[in-house]
Parts: sequence; structure tokens; C-alpha cells
Amino acid sequence: MAKPPVSEVVNPKQRQYEAMVRALSADLYRFAWWLTRSETVAQDLVQETFLRAWKNLDALRDAESAKAWLFTILRREHARMYERKRLEVVELDDNITEDTVFASPERSGDAAQVRDAISRLPDKYRDPLAMQVLAGMSADEIAASTGQKPGAVMTQLFRARQQLKALLGGRAAAEGGRT
Repeated sequence: MAKPPVSEVVNPKQRQYEAMVRALSADLYRFAWWLTRSETVAQDLVQETFLRAWKNLDALRDAESAKAWLFTILRREHARMYERKRLEVVELDDNITEDTVFASPERSGDAAQVRDAISRLPDKYRDPLAMQVLAGMSADEIAASTGQKPGAVMTQLFRARQQLKALLGGRAAAEGGRT
């Protein structure tokens, strides 16, 4: 009996990794895009996350916690990206106006206002909210990813929603007064 070609032999570690990539890459990309606001940087961040995950796959003890584990890696890779990168400071003229013809639709309308309100939330509220909304993570998964207790995460999510309502409520009241 002939042996299968080497390319057809797949070990269990590789199968586990490939299943993780297929199942979680979209969620990781959405969260990375949320963090970076750049398609290419988000793709690079997800690639770095999966590379680090492959190198440390033996550290994953429970396949059920893979999502939280990968989100932790992604958040740390995002932080490392800014540790390594030194941005140049460029003075801009305050009188520059944005050309509305070329403006992205995401920069106007309700979605932009909600995104702006979320960006004004403190990090400790914004990050768990983004993990829940963009990645569909449960409070337990967010807690595992951030190293907190689930009760603390639930409190942060509640407060994030309350602050978001206040920020958007102020906008709605201001718009209501203009009519």
C-alpha cells in the first residue's frame, strides 16, 4: 500500500488551527478594522494574530476559549503595533475643508454619528462594547479576553450603553430643537 503524499498528511494541530481561522477570521477582521479604521492595517493585524496563534497553539488548552484567546492576541498585537511605530507630526492648515464629493458615506449620516459617539466613550467601556457588537462575544468571552470577571464586564457594557444613549440623546434633543 502506498503512502499518501506529504501534502495530504495533516496533523491534528493543523486541523485545529485551520478550523479556528475559518471560524473566527471574519470576527477578528471586524474588530481589527474597528480598532484601526484601515482595511490594510486590519488585514495585517489579523495575519499577525494568526501567526502568533500558530506559534503558540500549544498554549491553547481549551478549544472553547479560542475566540477569547485570539481576541487577546489581537489586542496585544494592536498595542505592539503602536509601540514600534513612531508617527511623524505634520502641521495642517486649519482652513482645509473636506471635499464632500469624495467623502465616504461612512463619514456622514447616522452611522457616522453613532461611530463618533462610540469613539468618545472611555476605553474601558468602548472595547467591551465593540467586542460584543462587532464580534458577537459573550460577557464570559470578553471577560476571558480582558482578564476580568464576567460581572465587571456586564457592568462596563451597561455603562457603555448608558453613556452612548446620553451622547446620542443629546444629539437627538439638539436636532429636535432645530425643527
